[in-house]
Amino acid sequence: MSKFVVAAGYRFVDLTCLNALKCGLQDRAAAAGLKGTVLLAEEGINFSLAGEPAALQGWLDALQADERFAALPLKRSHSAQMPFARLKVKIKHEIIRMNQPTVRPALSRAASVDAQTLARWLKAGRCDEGRELVLVDTRNGFEVDAGAFDGALDWRLNSFGDFPQALATHAAALAGKTVVSYCTGGIRCEKAALWMQQQGVGHALQLDGGILGYFKAVPAAPGWRGRCFVFDEREGLDTELRAAA
Repeated sequence: MSKFVVAAGYRFVDLTCLNALKCGLQDRAAAAGLKGTVLLAEEGINFSLAGEPAALQGWLDALQADERFAALPLKRSHSAQMPFARLKVKIKHEIIRMNQPTVRPALSRAASVDAQTLARWLKAGRCDEGRELVLVDTRNGFEVDAGAFDGALDWRLNSFGDFPQALATHAAALAGKTVVSYCTGGIRCEKAALWMQQQGVGHALQLDGGILGYFKAVPAAPGWRGRCFVFDEREGLDTELRAAA
């Protein structure tokens, strides 16, 4: 039985008094013996933390008691060893850097497709309206190398900040198609879908819950190959959300 639970989540929500929020979250995490990373910005929160189950759940309960983070969706997995070396709680300009201030997910969330529907579309190669389906991987190139959806577009991003220029280069190939952006847990593809909409991609969606949500919701994760890279010492998860060999 795995000793540690890993919980990852994010929410785009307008935040103020970031220093006070940082201190409270950091103090509770340290007292609970948690390790991992919490990022805070005026646009929201993004975190991946690991700890013993009861300790981690206590921190999550306290977080979600704040109405700004109530019912925040979580991605949970397990690890036999502590997968993080230290605890880091940081205030950043963005919780996922894109350098596009007009992209404001807290004001308007991009349209999404759920995991079960995407699995059906992947099998058909088309959306329910009959348009050709195209998946766009918004992760870094080395993450794609570990595993990806079959046939997904890989623009060899070095960082998520490269996505706007990559879209400008490749946008013509997306015309008239249903385009689904995806990433590990949903945060990058949420911003990517909004940016695509702003740039005139007519049928741009995000995969709700990202790859990890797909693994959890759809048995055997049809259409996926390889493992999902994660930024901790496990390095990758298989479709059962277990550390990949």
